[in-house]
Amino acid sequence: MTATGEVWDVAVIGAGPAGATAARVAAAAGSRVIILERFPLPRYKTCGGGLIDRSLSVLPPELPLPFRAHAVALTFSLRGRLTRTRKAAEPVISLVQRDEFDAALVAAATAVGAVVRDRTVVTRLKEEPDAVCVETREHGVIRARAVVGADGTAGRCAGYVGVRYDQVDLGLELEIPTPPEQRAAWADRVLIEWGRIPGSYAWVFPKGDNLSVGVIAAKGTGEQVRGYLDEFLSRVRLSHVKPTVSSGHLTKCRASDAPLYRGRVLVAGDAAGLLDPWSREGISFALRSGAAAGQAAAQAAQAADGDEAALVFAGYADTITSTLGPEMQAGQAFMRAFERHPLAMHLALILVPQAWDLFASVISGRVSIASITKRRVVRILLAVLST
Repeated sequence: MTATGEVWDVAVIGAGPAGATAARVAAAAGSRVIILERFPLPRYKTCGGGLIDRSLSVLPPELPLPFRAHAVALTFSLRGRLTRTRKAAEPVISLVQRDEFDAALVAAATAVGAVVRDRTVVTRLKEEPDAVCVETREHGVIRARAVVGADGTAGRCAGYVGVRYDQVDLGLELEIPTPPEQRAAWADRVLIEWGRIPGSYAWVFPKGDNLSVGVIAAKGTGEQVRGYLDEFLSRVRLSHVKPTVSSGHLTKCRASDAPLYRGRVLVAGDAAGLLDPWSREGISFALRSGAAAGQAAAQAAQAADGDEAALVFAGYADTITSTLGPEMQAGQAFMRAFERHPLAMHLALILVPQAWDLFASVISGRVSIASITKRRVVRILLAVLST
């Protein structure tokens, strides 16, 4: 393949929340940005589509968001038993369809100058002294002074950078038309069920005309996960409804010492394995790491040489480690306790008002999970439940 003479400041691979945000931030900083997306846009993504406060806080306030629902009620159950519904004073989580949400983020990036080329498959990355050659199947070689890899855990960039993972989970999800007789029951309510597979849970997220229904558990339990989804659908009286979409997805949490960049290529969002190990919530991690990646890429594109660009990217890695790293470590601590003693954690949620208030503040994103693990009583409980 031959490269054209054109050199972009920043090439962003992947048009999800991390990629679109990185592109918007870099373009707003004055960089010439191109977004390369494998699939035609807009495209479906396996995801519950829950936006927490921490996600909303990093989005431009003028960005029109395609909300489908705002949940103020949360129902918890343990394998279909010990069910309890609690309500919050304000929405705990807002729900979107990912194709609509991602399209809004891409539109925000193009509004400040980013160029999009969807249906573009990246086949290889190759470094030059002053740029990266991004080889594509459809457009030949695209050269850029900095590359943001936001193409997911199965994309080219994670492998190129050498990201490693210490937790891999399988999520199965269905998009189901909301039965008319259940519409009122699901209007503003999210259901979370702690599952029979260690570390697993199931969910129902309301989105107006449809419901996102899914389960997630450790990879390697595929048949069990599929069986759990069938059982869960029966319990929530949705097994008779034909889904409009049935999909699956692997979520991967990075090892704490895994690299986040190589040369002039850095990774963000799913490609970097950034998400909460317990809830597997990843949108807020994608948006925050994407913003930091876009800023770093714009700076690196103006670097005098590769050494200066490396310093910028090292700063990006330090930022991710210091801000998102503690949240992932706290999520791992909760995950260990949840895997060993799900009943104790569930009883605390449904019987202890203070535990519910704390959980609601965390799941809503108004309080970070890392901050609550600093509390002495929480540290003691986690230590006891993790044994």
